[in-house]
Amino acid sequence: MTTKVGGLVESVKDDIVAAIKGTGDITKATVDTVSNALTTTLKDTGKVGAAATGAIADTASGAVRGATQVGAHIGDAAKGIVIGTLRGTKQVGGEALDTIGHTAGVVIRDTAAVGGQLGHAATGLLSGAIQGAKELGLSAEDAASAAAHGALKAAEKVGSSALDTVRNTVTQSISGVKVVLKEPFKSHDTK
Repeated sequence: MTTKVGGLVESVKDDIVAAIKGTGDITKATVDTVSNALTTTLKDTGKVGAAATGAIADTASGAVRGATQVGAHIGDAAKGIVIGTLRGTKQVGGEALDTIGHTAGVVIRDTAAVGGQLGHAATGLLSGAIQGAKELGLSAEDAASAAAHGALKAAEKVGSSALDTVRNTVTQSISGVKVVLKEPFKSHDTK
């Protein structure tokens, strides 16, 4: 697997396409592909901190593009991206929450770029954050909040309609968890 920026995105995209076509299980295929890509990339390059953040973004971008290419449900793919990222980076505690927020932002940004359903992506992100948190022994509420905040920050950059869609989605109860939004996303008024 190459670690060039564009190379990692394309490599993950191709691996996602093959995995989804091979198994038909979008979430599992995405979890496994994202986790393996990050484990390999971070181990081979010794990336940490900001460099790891770039690898996470490239991996998530490739996964969104691959899932979109095969017409996979973006919510299932988004769930798999978050879980796979947490497993692949092996981060815990506050770092894991930061990773969830960053990953959610990339998924929303790239879902918007490919014309995907932002509401479905947001639901999948929160569902993945909740499941990933449970695996790591973290608070499901904190993980869902981190995913919601990352998704909202990205949606705000996309536009007011995207922000409204994501806000309406993340304020629903997902997997039995209700997200409490923090400022500046608490209000339903947009700039």
